[in-house]
Amino acid sequence: MWEARSVPGRANELLEWARSRVLAQDPVRREVFRAPQDRVLVITWWDAPGGIGADLPELPEPDADLITRAVHRWRFESVEAEGSGGS
Repeated sequence: MWEARSVPGRANELLEWARSRVLAQDPVRREVFRAPQDRVLVITWWDAPGGIGADLPELPEPDADLITRAVHRWRFESVEAEGSGGS
């Protein structure tokens, strides 16, 4: 999971920057979110052995003039998932 906060008024630019970077990496699944306070969140899913410690691509830091603080990154490992349909 990758989260950054843009300089006020530049959230759309940060959103497009993040979209272009994650598309270039080709994860199994990706979701890109927008949040209050000019925040952008990217969650990616990878098919890689090794769990949390696996060597996986990371979104880089955007240019310093686009963000208000360092990017936050977290890694998670799925331990349970439910289907989206029916019984």
